[in-house]
Amino acid sequence: MSAPSTSISRTTHVMQYVHQRIAAREWQPGTRLPSLRSMARHQGVSKSTVVEAYERLVTNGTIRPQAGSGFYVTGPLVPLSLAEIGPRLDRQVDPLWVARQSLDTGIQALKPGCGWLPASWMPTEAIRQALRKAARDPADALTDYAAALGLPALRAAIAQQLSQRGQSVDPRQILITDSGTQAIDLLCRFLIRPGDTVLVDDPCYYNFLALLRAHQATVISVPYQPDGPDMDRFQHALIQHRPRLYLSNSGLHNPTGASLSSQKARQILDLAQMHDLILIEDDIFSAFEPAPSAHLAWLDGFQRVAQVGSFSKTLSASLRCGYLAVRTDWIDALADLRTATTFSGSGLTQHIVSHVLQAPAWPRHLGILRQRLTQAMGRAVPLLQGLGLEPWHVPPGGMFIWCRLPEGLDSSLLATLGLRHGLVLAPGNVFSLSQAADNMLRFNVSQMDDPRLPELLKTLMQQARNTAHSAATPSPSSLSSFPCPL
Repeated sequence: MSAPSTSISRTTHVMQYVHQRIAAREWQPGTRLPSLRSMARHQGVSKSTVVEAYERLVTNGTIRPQAGSGFYVTGPLVPLSLAEIGPRLDRQVDPLWVARQSLDTGIQALKPGCGWLPASWMPTEAIRQALRKAARDPADALTDYAAALGLPALRAAIAQQLSQRGQSVDPRQILITDSGTQAIDLLCRFLIRPGDTVLVDDPCYYNFLALLRAHQATVISVPYQPDGPDMDRFQHALIQHRPRLYLSNSGLHNPTGASLSSQKARQILDLAQMHDLILIEDDIFSAFEPAPSAHLAWLDGFQRVAQVGSFSKTLSASLRCGYLAVRTDWIDALADLRTATTFSGSGLTQHIVSHVLQAPAWPRHLGILRQRLTQAMGRAVPLLQGLGLEPWHVPPGGMFIWCRLPEGLDSSLLATLGLRHGLVLAPGNVFSLSQAADNMLRFNVSQMDDPRLPELLKTLMQQARNTAHSAATPSPSSLSSFPCPL
C-alpha cells in the first residue's frame, strides 16, 4: 500500500517544480517544457511519474500538449510571486515572513530579533520641532512635489555629514530616496537584468535576498569573516560566476556586527577593477561606529562603488527617507528612473529630516546613541553567554551580535516557539543563502533590556530541546512494528 502514496508524492513534487518555474517567470507562456526523459532525470523520478504530472497539469490548464513537439506553458503571464522564486523555504526562515513578523507583532512583544532601535531612543522632541519649522516653511513644503534629486538643503546637509567622516562627496552626486531599500532597488533596476548574477555575503541582511529575488537575479554567496568576506572564496566566485554586482555592508555588518578591514577593502576594490564588478555599499549603520572603519566608497571615490544611506535607524523609521551617493555620470539616469517609478518623494519628510540634521543637537544625539549601544553590548554579551550562547564575534559597537546556540538546538524551531510567547527572534538561516546557519541567532542588543527576556529564552531553549528529543524518539506504536530483539 506504500507505492501509491510514494507515486502521488513524486508526481506532486514534479508539478510543484513546474509551478515554481512558472511563478518565477523563468518559464513564460509559450515556453517548451523539458522532455519526459529529461524531466525524469532532473527530478530523479520515473518517466511514468512525469507523464502523470504533465497530464494533471494539462487537465488544470497549466500546460498544453502539442502533437509531435512536446508540452508548452499556457498564458497569460502569471503575477510575480516572490515566495515562489528560488528554493522553497520553511516560512520561519523565509526573509519575507520574518520581516513581516517583526513589523506586524504588537508593541507588547519582545523583539530582540528586530532590526531597529527602541522608540524611546529616537529624538522625538527634535522631530516635533522640525515639524513646527516645516509648517512655517513656504507652502510648497506642505503641498508640492519634491525636486527630482531631492531637497537641495537636505542633499547639502548629507554631503556635509559625509565630509565630516572623511568622505568627500558633492551634493550633486546625491539622490534622495524614500528609504535605503528603495535606493538599493533603484540601483538594481539601473544595473542588472533578470538572470544577472549578484554576489552577497553569507550571512547577509535578509532583505537583500528578498529584494534580489524580486529582481529575479541569480544570487551566489561567499562566507563572511570578522574582517570581511573570505577573499579566496570571493576571488573564486568572481572567476567562476562573473557576477555583475557585489552587495554588502562595510561598517557594522548585518547580521554579524563585523567591520571590513582596510586590507580586505583594498583587495575587493582591486578584484572589482580586474573583473569589472560594481559594488553597492549599504552604509546605514556607520553612524553607530565608535571609530570609522574602512568603507569601500571612501577608498574608491565612487568609481565602482554606489553608497546607500538611511535615517530609519538613527532618526525615525516612520519618516521614510534615505539616499544614494554615486558617480556623477549616473545621477541623472537614476533620477529619471526614480521619477518613472515613484515620480517624486515626500517633500514634507525631506524638510523635516533636513531641519533635524542641521540642528545643533543632532551630533549630540548620534554620540548618545553610540554610547548607549556600547553599554547595551556590554550587558548583552554576558547575558547571552550565561544562557550558553556563544558570540561569533564581539563587535566594538552597533546593534547586532551574531551568536551560536548550544549544540543540538535549531534556531528556526526556537523562533517558531518564541512567537507563541510574544518573542520575535531572528533565526540564522534567514540570513544565509547556503542555509548553513541553522544554529545561529542574530540579537539586537538595544532590544534586550526587558527583565523577562533571560528567563523566557531559557524556557524556550528547554522547550526546543524537548521538542527535538520527542521528534527523535520513536513512539511506542512505531516501536511495536519492529521485531523485538530477544
